[in-house]
Amino acid sequence: MNNYVVFTDSACDLAPELLREWGVECLSLTFRFEGEDKEYENGEMPVSDFYNRMRENGVAKTAAINSESFRTAFEKILKEGNDLLYLGFSSGLSATFASAKIAADELAKEYPERKILAVDSLAASAGFGLLLYLTLEEKKKGATIEEVAAFAENNRLKICHWFTVDDLKYLKRGGRVSPAVALVGTVLGIKPVLHVDNEGHLIKKFTVRGRKASLNAIADKFGELAENTKGGTIYISHGDCTADANALADIMKEKYGVNVEIITYVGPVIGAHSGPGTLALFFVGRER
Repeated sequence: MNNYVVFTDSACDLAPELLREWGVECLSLTFRFEGEDKEYENGEMPVSDFYNRMRENGVAKTAAINSESFRTAFEKILKEGNDLLYLGFSSGLSATFASAKIAADELAKEYPERKILAVDSLAASAGFGLLLYLTLEEKKKGATIEEVAAFAENNRLKICHWFTVDDLKYLKRGGRVSPAVALVGTVLGIKPVLHVDNEGHLIKKFTVRGRKASLNAIADKFGELAENTKGGTIYISHGDCTADANALADIMKEKYGVNVEIITYVGPVIGAHSGPGTLALFFVGRER
């Protein structure tokens, strides 16, 4: 019997109603704006409002989920007689996975009859969401909890994340680029192209000049790396730049004849570090 629950966190940037439809339990990372005490979960503030606050120079600070929150949520599932598989936000970007692992290890001692597995996705945003979707497809096929966990671990480094940002000041704020590079890049219209590496960190790979060139550079990576350049499941996420997201989807259709399955927002927890205008493409590759 597949009597187990798949659990995740909000850094997958998939809509809560979609996760509910898939039967996935989820906890939310949080954020707040500097100078304010109010802490928000994903979904509490409309995403467009969040990015408008950032455009007005609001500085958002994010927080990982603590182990006690995971413990409470996990234990409820265990008490209902279910095993549990947690697929979590990259440990290279957040302490969230470490918190979940602490809770899982403690509960494993208290519930020795239950299986409690935790897998670090080494992924972010809709790349994390894509790995979650593919993992759930294995569950649908009847895979055991151990088989599904192994699938996630064996395929996580094939989830390609290629993205660009519209304004370098947010990467500068997070130490991803130097102040000098950010200044020159802004003046000259230089756009970085970044990805998530095998350790789950954001890495700048190269730069291009202009927004249109950055969209094409991202699309080119699909042609270079995709496991199936004529199809496969493809996701896009964006930092409140719907027109650019749709333009990238059109490029994918024109260049490769492929359809984008999901276009979603980069949620506040990740968007706080990448800013409005972030645009990302996710697909299954031969490697990252």
